[in-house]
Amino acid sequence: MNSSKKYIDLFAGAGGLSEGFIREGYEAVAHVEMDKDACDTLKTRLAYHYLSQNNDTKTYEAYLKKEISRDELWKIIPDSIINTVINEEITGETIKRIFGNIDKLTNGKKVDLIIGGPPCQAYSLVGRSRDPGRMKGDKRNYLFLYYAEFLKRYKPKWFVFENVLGLLTAGNKRYLKEMIQLYESIGYSVAEPTVLNAEDYGVLQKRRRVILMGQRGNKKFNFPELQKVENKWQVKKDLFYDLPYLNPGDECNIEKYTNPINEYLSKNEIRNGIDIVTQHITRNHNKRDLEIYSIAIEKWVTTKTRLKYSDLPARLQTHNNTVAFLDRYKVVDPEGHSHTMVAHISKDGHYYIYPDLKQIRSISVREAARIQSFPDDYFFEGGRTAAFKQIGNAVPPLMAAALAKTIYNLII
Repeated sequence: MNSSKKYIDLFAGAGGLSEGFIREGYEAVAHVEMDKDACDTLKTRLAYHYLSQNNDTKTYEAYLKKEISRDELWKIIPDSIINTVINEEITGETIKRIFGNIDKLTNGKKVDLIIGGPPCQAYSLVGRSRDPGRMKGDKRNYLFLYYAEFLKRYKPKWFVFENVLGLLTAGNKRYLKEMIQLYESIGYSVAEPTVLNAEDYGVLQKRRRVILMGQRGNKKFNFPELQKVENKWQVKKDLFYDLPYLNPGDECNIEKYTNPINEYLSKNEIRNGIDIVTQHITRNHNKRDLEIYSIAIEKWVTTKTRLKYSDLPARLQTHNNTVAFLDRYKVVDPEGHSHTMVAHISKDGHYYIYPDLKQIRSISVREAARIQSFPDDYFFEGGRTAAFKQIGNAVPPLMAAALAKTIYNLII
């Protein structure tokens, strides 16, 4: 691993961005993340990669099958790997301590790349529309300043900053301008902000993200061309077809697949060797929600139109607002690609309804993970709600891998 490209992942979440870079041969020096459950997920994933590299996936399978505990799993992994996960919020008070931890991990080695993007709610169009102050006083607007501090200290050859589309317009474009000016002032040339569509890289989801890329030095460069793939696959036929049947509230934690592997799941490493399904669990729903779900599914599968909240029978309407947010209930498109996965899925499943009248429910944790292109052996720690939150906030690993592959040869 000494010759691999070394990176630091800031605001790492559950590791979707990192997963793509590890797949392409990079080595993680550190992951910095404030959420404890996401940090536990990162440690478990690093355990998987260590065991996989040492031809010992049986031990990892034993953990998924609950034959060994998480502590037993982690104890097998060298501290030098587990300790790359730093559970800290990046603030003015903590940043020196975080630097100290990373300095020990780098041990004088050069960092080739810094990746990551701060929590996106402050730049999100939805977040701004729901906040009376339009997020103007939100401290997350300025987390990019701390990102710059890491660039100044570790002087990577490149950086990759990922965020939501709203970054392009937030604060009347002020935040984006300030970012670029700041990064250029500390010695980086920044390419024109580029919007990537996850669908172009095999993800069965309409998800667009802004990528800022910087190169150390003042040499101007264009954002590199990423290799796109033909994305002909469908959510229900290709992505969900082998997962066990679920009723609302069911939990399939250690189950066999119902169908053999198909082209999509094989080519994109969704099913990659382990023969069980984990975390295929869904919420329970009350009778009112189930009735609304059935109306939404019927409308979508018969007419391919979305249910508007204002069109529901009055007895099913509990919100007074029948003008805004009319798409409170949304069915995942079975014959195309899903709409964008967001962290709100941790609060309720109304926006991600399973597209079949034979299974009237919201999607499961595993289905949400597949929509984000996480492999089935990716285990999300912290329980169902925490898992949904981590998945909704993540970068799709397939998109991250396409980015990592393109950048690899640029790092000299």
